[in-house]
Amino acid sequence: MDIGFIVTIFLIGFIGSFISGMVGIGGSIIKYPMLLYIPPLLGYAAFSAHEVSGISAIQVFFATIGGVWAYRKGGYLNKTLIIYMGTSILLGSFIGGYGSKLMSEGGINIVYAVLATIAAVLMFVPKKEIDNIPFDQVTFNKWLAAALAFIVGVSAGIVGAAGAFILVPIMLVVLKIPTRMTIATSLAITFISSIGATVGKITTGQFEFWTALIMVVASLIASPIGANVGKKVNTKILQFILAVLIVATAIKIWLDIL
Repeated sequence: MDIGFIVTIFLIGFIGSFISGMVGIGGSIIKYPMLLYIPPLLGYAAFSAHEVSGISAIQVFFATIGGVWAYRKGGYLNKTLIIYMGTSILLGSFIGGYGSKLMSEGGINIVYAVLATIAAVLMFVPKKEIDNIPFDQVTFNKWLAAALAFIVGVSAGIVGAAGAFILVPIMLVVLKIPTRMTIATSLAITFISSIGATVGKITTGQFEFWTALIMVVASLIASPIGANVGKKVNTKILQFILAVLIVATAIKIWLDIL
């Protein structure tokens, strides 16, 4: 493993995790294509799709830990929301992961594409003064939150993703959670939903150890930095970055299907 390859993998992990910490998503929607296409472009051996998904799952696990740690003070983490949505998404992802055996690959991709499209549309729904609500006065419908997280969990389990890019617009638009609280809390929920995927990838050997280790180191450095930057950036800019990422994801998935 030469120094150029190590630097390449570290930078992929750093960039993806920085954005992950800043906008509250696991970051695999950024790192997956980067890991798949950048190493061979630079003359290094290409990873298989299974290896990339395994490395991404492990890296998301550690990136979300770093982001949550950075947001642990200041009231950004809504513990009630984490308990209700985290439990539901974990249960849903296990059911979805098991049920995916009964679905065709095309069916799985369509589920993902429809969810990504709904998430993209939600990001452009006006969010009326949600960021003016003090964190200690935030309220939401607990059972609606749990039900929506369960649906996202089943869908994310089917396609093997953490589902954060779908959770974030739901939290902003449907549950009316302020942007910074949404970002911090979604990282915690994504961490919970990534546990199963990470354990599954490690136990089945679907990852390359040294590459995963480099990505994890990059994640633990970059994700807290991204989270601290996210605390200072205007919430409208954060929402715009999120919207761009989610729309790009939706377009890519539909292009892959069509």
